[in-house]
Amino acid sequence: MQYLIDASVYVFRAHFSMPDDMVDGDGNPVNALYGYCRFLGDFMERVNPEFVAVLFDESLTTSFRAEIYPQYKANREPAPVELKRQFEQCRRFTRALGIMECACPRYEADDLIGTLVEHGRRRGRASTIVTRDKDLAQLLSEADVFWDIAGRGKIGYQQIPETFGVWPEQIADFLALAGDSVDNIPGVPGVGKKTATALLQHFGSLEEIYANLDKVHEVTVRGAKTLGAKLELHKDDAMLARRLTGIACDVPIDHPATGMRPTPPKLGDINALFDEAGIGMALRRQAERVSDLRHG
Repeated sequence: MQYLIDASVYVFRAHFSMPDDMVDGDGNPVNALYGYCRFLGDFMERVNPEFVAVLFDESLTTSFRAEIYPQYKANREPAPVELKRQFEQCRRFTRALGIMECACPRYEADDLIGTLVEHGRRRGRASTIVTRDKDLAQLLSEADVFWDIAGRGKIGYQQIPETFGVWPEQIADFLALAGDSVDNIPGVPGVGKKTATALLQHFGSLEEIYANLDKVHEVTVRGAKTLGAKLELHKDDAMLARRLTGIACDVPIDHPATGMRPTPPKLGDINALFDEAGIGMALRRQAERVSDLRHG
């Protein structure tokens, strides 16, 4: 089993849940750094994985999706300077802990995770995706696990429909139909979550829906009589959205075969980072325990 961690989820979670008066000697916030380091240290102690990688988002504005649709994620406020600084520190800590970390200006963390899922699959290795982002559930096969550590817990392939309403392979189609306000993807006007779910349960995929527009009226959903015409009118919108909601699984990543094996932490580098950030002994001792596990 390989573990793929969606870093941004846990950096942002720490940023919003840890006290914002946690600062270093120069007054720079370190709350996100502290919470992330504690999360990652806890994870390594709990799991002690044979294969693991942590994937970060580098830039939303340079993503290939923004080239396709310039309004993609344009509704999001840029990360504040103090948080960008902490993201770099989180990446630095990840490397010092002996864990592969990766980010790319053209591709998002989701795409890096998807690529590593496929890389593992070709080698007969299942993946546990550590996140709470439903978009990543589209990557699951029968052998894989979606692990929302701070929320729903571990969710297998068969449990995805009861959690998210549709099967993993339908999630990108679902988002293309219903839209995704978080990512500023409009979808098909007038098609909400319930209608998108009903359409996919009836036809199976976006492609089959559009191949059977004359049968859409048979779906037991409000407004079914006019739904076919609505879908036909906005077909281009749906197909554009589908290009945005699907995860790319072919990102060039250096040395995934060897890089995903964690190495012993560089305690000197960790202590140097913690000295700069004014972080005390609890997380240092945790790093030492992780080091003992790796050497053991």
